Amino acid sequence: MDRQTHTVSSADGTTLAYDRLGHGPAVVLISGGPSDRTANQELAELLSAHCTVYNYDRRGRGESGDTPPYSAEREYEDLAAVISAAGDSAALVGNSGTGLIALEAAARGLPVSRLALWEPPFVVADSRTPIPADWGRYVDELVQDGRPGDALAYWMTTVVEVPAEYVTQMRTEPFWAAMEPNAHLLVRDAALLRDFSLDLPRVAQVTAPVLVLDGDSIPWVNEGVEALVAALPNAEHRRLPGQPHDLPMKVFVEAIAGFLTA
Repeated sequence: MDRQTHTVSSADGTTLAYDRLGHGPAVVLISGGPSDRTANQELAELLSAHCTVYNYDRRGRGESGDTPPYSAEREYEDLAAVISAAGDSAALVGNSGTGLIALEAAARGLPVSRLALWEPPFVVADSRTPIPADWGRYVDELVQDGRPGDALAYWMTTVVEVPAEYVTQMRTEPFWAAMEPNAHLLVRDAALLRDFSLDLPRVAQVTAPVLVLDGDSIPWVNEGVEALVAALPNAEHRRLPGQPHDLPMKVFVEAIAGFLTA
């Protein structure tokens, strides 16, 4: 795999690390949750057969710097810097919550050529239990109290709505211990995603072509996706029956490659 690691400076001087691999139209991947760009490595490698992929570490993650003070505004300046490194514009790929970040970047006027999104988790009406607007504050309190595992569990049960009994089992798995040192990163996602509400006038400002995909395993996500597609000026909705929220990356790439290279 011809993967090259590079850096670019954001507007405030923060150094951002990214991998560049493949050939073709420029595509930027966005990481989220308690992870860095390694979480997107499989997606990047598969997509590189079709596109030039830029897989970057958001500030404070992986090999990227973290100039204080933090703010959500800096995240979009960072994304703009990565897009600039990719050329005049780039497509964005968002998986779950990072799809909300991708849409906001396009609404802010960043040079986004198109967007491919898997199950952006917008909450509409009373489709599910409301997500607390201050969930990031509670995560931060738990992390500061030396309880990163409890912070992850709170995020899983309250925000993601994983049943508590499943989370109890997950806490015994090796991957959970690997996530705990990154639990504080959820505070930053909370600053960007807030309560996952769908701002219809805001998303209506996204004029770039958008491909929104979903499976059929989470009804409230399906409802949010349908509302999003109806509000976007230039959107295509594609449902992949039988696919779970954590769908195989091979399936995802097969579904979006043609759209990204059109």
